[in-house]
Amino acid sequence: MRLLLAEDEAALADWLVRTLAQGGNQVDWVADGRLVRRALRAERYDALILDLGLPGLAGDEVLKSLREDDDPVPILILTARDTLAERVATLKAGADDFLAKPFEVEELEARLLALTRRARGRETRRFTCGNLTFDATTKRFEAGNALLTLTAREHALLRTLIQSGGEPLTKRELLDRVFPDDSGVQAEAIEVLIHRLRKRLTGTGVQIATLRGLGYLLEPAA
Repeated sequence: MRLLLAEDEAALADWLVRTLAQGGNQVDWVADGRLVRRALRAERYDALILDLGLPGLAGDEVLKSLREDDDPVPILILTARDTLAERVATLKAGADDFLAKPFEVEELEARLLALTRRARGRETRRFTCGNLTFDATTKRFEAGNALLTLTAREHALLRTLIQSGGEPLTKRELLDRVFPDDSGVQAEAIEVLIHRLRKRLTGTGVQIATLRGLGYLLEPAA
């Protein structure tokens, strides 16, 4: 999972980042409530772990702001305020789950997995761009009525592009999604995959465009 942790206790945050990373997760940390939205705009996260007692902008205000803007990121509240009234209030405000301090990291991971599974179940199962379609259930790409045959890496890259909904993605973002378990891969690997995909997409009515300074996006061919 790619997680955003909003927690102002440095020792707790450092422990959580290291412990969750040991489980194969990627965790980014912010210590100020005002930085949460900026982080969410810069990266796509599977879930947000949100402490209520944040400086700058309190966690409940962050939660309220995100839900008012219809931000769908799953949010798990992490707080020392363990009262029924607090739990009910945060859940009504749009939180997906609530975990009181102190806690066991195994429970936190289990709750996060449950959140992301539910969120993925709500996601669109079919994506389209021009004549190209991707069925998230069968994991198949079709151009018109023809099945598009791809290598595993090509498939991961094209899937990432079509699921972005026309939003450009940088090489760094593509690297994180196509090679999530290999931090040593260089940006040139994405360039090679883009080159190969462009050849495979010839004649499909879809192309990969390069937006200078912004990244790559999938669009119908002119």
